[in-house]
Amino acid sequence: MSALPPIDSAVVQWSAPPGERDDRPVLILLHGYAADERDLFGLVPYLPDDFVVASVRAPLTPPWPTPGASWYPIEGLNGRDPAAVTLAAETLLTWIRDAVGDRPVGLLGFSQGGAVALQTLRADPDAVSFVVVLAGYAAGGDLPGDAVLAERRPPVFWGRGSRDDVIPPALVDMTAQWLPAHSDLSGRVYAGLTHSVSEEELADVRAFLDARLTAATAG
Repeated sequence: MSALPPIDSAVVQWSAPPGERDDRPVLILLHGYAADERDLFGLVPYLPDDFVVASVRAPLTPPWPTPGASWYPIEGLNGRDPAAVTLAAETLLTWIRDAVGDRPVGLLGFSQGGAVALQTLRADPDAVSFVVVLAGYAAGGDLPGDAVLAERRPPVFWGRGSRDDVIPPALVDMTAQWLPAHSDLSGRVYAGLTHSVSEEELADVRAFLDARLTAATAG
């Protein structure tokens, strides 16, 4: 599988200018299929101000006429190649090392972005402090970081809707088995929610992120 184009730093949306980013924890937002960096940036008012938020654009263009960008190709609802998710994660890690440096970051991803967020954690457990997965899933296969995660159990929030018919049930079931064995898992299934995010879910995400800030201060 060939390498992906690099993430375009010129279109990354930051919640703070360069002079206000040093020594602050970084939260990176990863949008879903057919969206772009502007999509999740609208969540910034719901997130703790202590984070510097960076919303990035995925490196691929979906087939016409689908708009936006994508992290990996999708061939039908069941056509999600774990190797392609890993390649997207490695592309994101390259950008993180260039743009953020070697300090750990938190990742918040929706749908495709949630899958890439978890895969990035699996690819380099030292680079990611925690993950928020909204309507996403854990890709299949085995990665070298899995054994490390099973021992460390980093914090992961997984939220999904009870009426989400976009993520195949088999992937939901696999994620429900994988996450408790590799993370300190919290989250909810939101009654009546489709493949989207609700204000109730955002309140839970805010509480999760506040807890990460408290833990970082205590540490």
